[in-house]
Amino acid sequence: MIKRMFFYTCLILLGIILFINPNFKTITAGVAILLFGMIMLEEGFKVFTKGPLQNILKKATDKLYKSIAAGAVVTALIQSSSLVSVIAISFMSAGLISLSGGMGLIFGANIGTTATAWLVAAFGLKIEISALAMPMLVFGIVFSLQKKISLKGIGNVLAGLGFFFLGIHFMKEGFDVFKEYIDLTQYAIPGFFGIVVYTGIGVVITTVLQSSSATVALILTALAAGQIEYENALALAIGANIGTTITAVLGSIGSNIAGKRLAGAHLIFNLITGVVALAIIFPLADLVDYLSALAGISADDFTLKLAMFHSIFNALGVLIMIPLIKTTESFLLRFFKEKEDKGIEIPKYLNESVLEFPSTVVLALANESKYLYENAIFEIVTHALNIHRQDIKSNLKAKEVVKKSKNNFNTDVRNLYYSKVKTIYGEIIRYATTAQSKLKMGEIMNNRISELIIANRKMVEIIKAVRELGRNVSRYLQSDNTYMEKEYDKFRKKIVKVLRVIYLFRTQEDKELYFSKLLILRNEAKEGKYRTDKSINTLIRKDLINAEMASSLVNDKDNLNDIIKNLISVAELLYGEKDSLLENEKLLEKEIA
Repeated sequence: MIKRMFFYTCLILLGIILFINPNFKTITAGVAILLFGMIMLEEGFKVFTKGPLQNILKKATDKLYKSIAAGAVVTALIQSSSLVSVIAISFMSAGLISLSGGMGLIFGANIGTTATAWLVAAFGLKIEISALAMPMLVFGIVFSLQKKISLKGIGNVLAGLGFFFLGIHFMKEGFDVFKEYIDLTQYAIPGFFGIVVYTGIGVVITTVLQSSSATVALILTALAAGQIEYENALALAIGANIGTTITAVLGSIGSNIAGKRLAGAHLIFNLITGVVALAIIFPLADLVDYLSALAGISADDFTLKLAMFHSIFNALGVLIMIPLIKTTESFLLRFFKEKEDKGIEIPKYLNESVLEFPSTVVLALANESKYLYENAIFEIVTHALNIHRQDIKSNLKAKEVVKKSKNNFNTDVRNLYYSKVKTIYGEIIRYATTAQSKLKMGEIMNNRISELIIANRKMVEIIKAVRELGRNVSRYLQSDNTYMEKEYDKFRKKIVKVLRVIYLFRTQEDKELYFSKLLILRNEAKEGKYRTDKSINTLIRKDLINAEMASSLVNDKDNLNDIIKNLISVAELLYGEKDSLLENEKLLEKEIA
């Protein structure tokens, strides 16, 4: 609602400005073309984000200095800090990276985004940029019309650069025409008061444009046209940095907890950086003059000096924040808390941000499925059979576990299914099918999602079977017929053995040992389903149980074997080391090929 109101307010203000002074039309058209170019650049680079780019960013987050460097380099290359932010939020939502790793990427992206200023100042304003823009647009459109995804990506990148440069050309032309009617330098405000005022203007412009890079490009073209004073331009650049945090905050409204925390980190970083830069703006300007002289930049080349200033104060902000990153992380974790009453039925890993990239949605689906299996399914199976979950994790023998579990838990399996499983099961299936239809995935990832769907269906089958078995387990828990009690205790012992091996399989390092045990148990269950149980036949022959009891035992033996097979199949699908896609660069390269 807030974002919509803000959008319509900006449209109304833009219409009023163009109506009052039509001379703005060339400048605003240039800004619009530049923004469109940046959108195309982002779309073009998105094609390549499911391969090497994601792998680089994932591997770069284990150390802070690496994540900052990766964020800076990637942002400088793709000219989109917002795309890096989207990747960071998606990774955090899927549980791939920590908050500090995401913060490092964002801090680096702030340095990388200063490359736009250098590109415009050193290149866009020094040559006839439209001469380069046109060929880029032509080749970009030709490539974007191709069927191959990688060629479409290259086409969007080329067209994006073409529109970017064309936008700069129109902005430059617009300011040259505009200065014939109005000289904006007459509104220059000297001194620190002017710095504060123009910082505020920079914040407003960036909030309207929703892009600090576009604001910086606008400032540079106005500065090159002599429409603003250098000192005020420095303040506008600081305002652009602060203003982009409003964009981040607006973008985080309605996002998941990871998005809110990262937007908070962005806000803290840019505010601290902006305040420090404002406080020492004049010494920083002197430093820029000194470094410009050393680099051979002429004293009146204010566009290059502004680009240098932009880079220096962003780098300074990172240096200030590095010692504070742990404190900031702790603050954000406390301030943006997960809901404590969040039940198993509420998605823990699934949110809209994970749907941005194939690998993150696969990992989020795997994590959500594991969380469901380890909590809801584990609880329902054990409690339906009147077994304590902690006993499964203990060193007690299966016989002792069953012997001490003689109290009826009165577990309502049907209610547990509807209250804990059905909703999240539906969400998992919805996200899986949405990802398969929305995202262009390769065969490997599509197959993995299909496996996760199968795993979740088997979990539902487990609940249905254990409901039937659990009813009779409770009925004969302390039965007058000791033979029935013993038979159902045998069933419970088998389940205890299977659940314990599964627990060890998913928690211990020696997975091969426990997986081989699971295969043996599964084969026993397969053979047991089609094999006559001698003990049941003996009980029937000796009239130790009646026909109804015999029918219950035969049916529940089949239920037991189905539960065991499905429990083991789900464990194999979820914990068989098939979901670490981002750790395998070769798989990702196959996906993008």
